[in-house]
Amino acid sequence: MAQARGAEGRHLERGEAAAVAAAAARGPGEGRGGFAGTCPEHALALDWFCCGGRRLVCAQCPTCPGGCRGHRLRPLAEEAAERRNKIVDQCESLQLQRATIARFVGEVLPEKEQHLVSTASNAREVLIQRLNLVRSVCESEEQRLLEVAHTEEERAHQNLLTQQVHWNESLQKLDSLRTYLVAMITTTDDHSLVQAEEEIFERTEEAEGILMPQESERLNFNSRCIQSPLLSRLWAAAVLCWASDEVHVDEKTINPLLVLSEDKRTLTFSPKKARTTLDGPARFDHWPNALATESFCAGIHAWRVGVAKSCAYKLGVSYSSLQRKGSGPEARLGCNPVSWVFSHYDKEFQFSHNNHHQTVQLLKCPAEIGVLVDLDAGELLFYDPESCAVLYTHHEAFTSPIYPALAVADRSISLMW
Repeated sequence: MAQARGAEGRHLERGEAAAVAAAAARGPGEGRGGFAGTCPEHALALDWFCCGGRRLVCAQCPTCPGGCRGHRLRPLAEEAAERRNKIVDQCESLQLQRATIARFVGEVLPEKEQHLVSTASNAREVLIQRLNLVRSVCESEEQRLLEVAHTEEERAHQNLLTQQVHWNESLQKLDSLRTYLVAMITTTDDHSLVQAEEEIFERTEEAEGILMPQESERLNFNSRCIQSPLLSRLWAAAVLCWASDEVHVDEKTINPLLVLSEDKRTLTFSPKKARTTLDGPARFDHWPNALATESFCAGIHAWRVGVAKSCAYKLGVSYSSLQRKGSGPEARLGCNPVSWVFSHYDKEFQFSHNNHHQTVQLLKCPAEIGVLVDLDAGELLFYDPESCAVLYTHHEAFTSPIYPALAVADRSISLMW
């Protein structure tokens, strides 16, 4: 049946082509039926075409007032021949259009489908290979870090056992010496007591050689032994991608030289802006600081800050006890015990806390910086999402709820979402 329909279609196409060719070859006056019609006014054949009025006329019509006078006339046969040629051109164009569509349906789409299936299959293979590699690397790193943790636990445990043996022996020596001295003063006569002066001195001197116990980090588990650049990067990327917090700037805290956007996310430094008359205990009156509305007291939290437009900014965390008034270090982010910030000024990057500033060497200026804090583990981390690089890590046992903290002294920075 399909072959019969295909043959029938080809016969129709050949028939149409022959009809078009015949129409094009048809001479003047050989229109359908060969009859041009008669003018109702002059009873003459309508064998002229008025180009101005776009209608058929007879030879007398152009002489009539208000008729076709002044219009260009063409013989009907010439006008019809031109129109036939245009129709022939249209038929050829339609045939080419049809052939193009037929080829697209019959050849291009099947090829596209095959290419689609092949490309999707290759994409799945690449995806599986890469994820398998990531799993393999993660499993290897997990095994390595677990072994490191076990080794560190064994080391600390062995030191504890050694210390326990040592101090138990010391206790025994002290108990023995005390028993000896008690016996000397209770059961020994005066003559023997005086005679035993040298022995008493030697045994007492031995006891004085036993030092008092001191706290030692060797007896503790060193949690930094399991620090891993790979783990830190993967952890930071996962938290920022899947567990970021929605953070907004608290309008009541912003310095008067800062302008806050309507969505409470962008801070713009405006040194020429007139200082507002609105004030309150939460507002910073000197340093261009601001705190977020949200606070965190437990768990893992993260947020991103767009810093591409600024060359002078600070971002990090602080306690709510950060001073809001005055120009002293108590109100300056990073210059007191209650704030921890990563900063950029001119071409220098720093981590600052309690007026201690640690220079951070970076190859390029980040466009965004992710701030991650694990309050349970006591870790604060700054991360570049674009390069997947950990910029700085700080360990701190936070004792109060923390607030995202921001400062800007050049153009603007924005909390991302």
